[in-house]
Amino acid sequence: MKQYTWHYGEGELTFSIDERRIAAELHMATTPVLDNPVQAVKNGLDHPIGSKPLRELVHPGETVAILANDPTRVANSHVFMPVLLDYLNEAGIPDSHMTIVFALGTHRRMTEEEMIDSVGAEVAGRVKMINSYAKDSDDFVELGTTSFGTPVRFHKACVEADHIICTGSVVHHFFAGYGGGRKALLPGCAEYETIRKNHSLMLNPAAEIGRLEGNPIYEDQVEGTEMCRPTFLLNVVLNEAAEFTGVFCGDYIEAHKEACRFVDSQNGVRITERTPIVIATCGGYPKDINIYQMQKTMDNAVKAVAPGGTVILMAECREGSGSAILDETVRTFDSIDAIEESVRADFQIGRHKAYAVTRLMKKADFYLISSLDDAYARQAFFTPVHSVEEAVALADKKHGGDAKITLMPYASYTVPLLR
Repeated sequence: MKQYTWHYGEGELTFSIDERRIAAELHMATTPVLDNPVQAVKNGLDHPIGSKPLRELVHPGETVAILANDPTRVANSHVFMPVLLDYLNEAGIPDSHMTIVFALGTHRRMTEEEMIDSVGAEVAGRVKMINSYAKDSDDFVELGTTSFGTPVRFHKACVEADHIICTGSVVHHFFAGYGGGRKALLPGCAEYETIRKNHSLMLNPAAEIGRLEGNPIYEDQVEGTEMCRPTFLLNVVLNEAAEFTGVFCGDYIEAHKEACRFVDSQNGVRITERTPIVIATCGGYPKDINIYQMQKTMDNAVKAVAPGGTVILMAECREGSGSAILDETVRTFDSIDAIEESVRADFQIGRHKAYAVTRLMKKADFYLISSLDDAYARQAFFTPVHSVEEAVALADKKHGGDAKITLMPYASYTVPLLR
């Protein structure tokens, strides 16, 4: 028996597995950690991709909206944000002319404490910070409609600023291809109906992980973003330990695509076979804060499991599902097919996540170790379990006691790809 200790919430869970059954343990590539992330950011601002240096794009007296991640997306904003503010100061932009806009999308408002924790106390004391909350309709300005029929409404703090700087991290995304880039603005700082319409395109099979070209979600987001084109991009790539491995600055499309290529080389893991059992964890908080975020891990893990297999998933879900509409959906519909039919008939944010979760259950069973109430977990079509050992014993009844197992210690990052 071999013992493993994996991240779970802000703590850890330890379990033991017969190592003779382990077919593979999937890890991201060992990418060199940046020795000096601060200097890398400075270099990126002065030597960007597909753009003039930022100091040549802004002018004294102008205003800047800096878009920042919310707590569900780790970017280490507290490291690069002071560098960015100081750089803008040197270019003639005082702190009083900057606003940090937290790009929440449809997520809940951040508290003052969360905002300070995100960017650091020093930055929080220098500039104005606001939430872009999608349902505060009066805060948004309409700019037009995309060719996909999406009404484009962005937060007034973005529209009214002379410059928008998108920041954040880049990872694979289960229907938008990749995070980062344009997503800071759309959906990050977009009004609810804009996000709802854009996300409804996920029903198109071309809306898939690792794909930008031909992906209707991405193309619609770019088309909308062009109506309020960001001046600059500062995106980072992190490893499993949330250490900096890449900094990508410049044009919000070109620099982002370069970051996506880097993410493929770091996060994409080639596998030779799909196994009957996969054991996966999101990698702890905040990736396992709720079902809403956990689903991304499910999408990655299911790529490593054999058809009809079992995924054993460790995800604390301290905030439950993360969506009242997701809760309502799983309580209203008693089958996976009924949920899909409801989403196709009336696409709603939250309900789409219920669909994203349950559509995977047509490919594999999901045994869930979490803090969710067992009754709710069953209602959401999971099989609740309370230890990895219990889950493996249950899976063995289905697949046999010698069934091979794939381990995914950071399944929110690692994307299995068949050779």
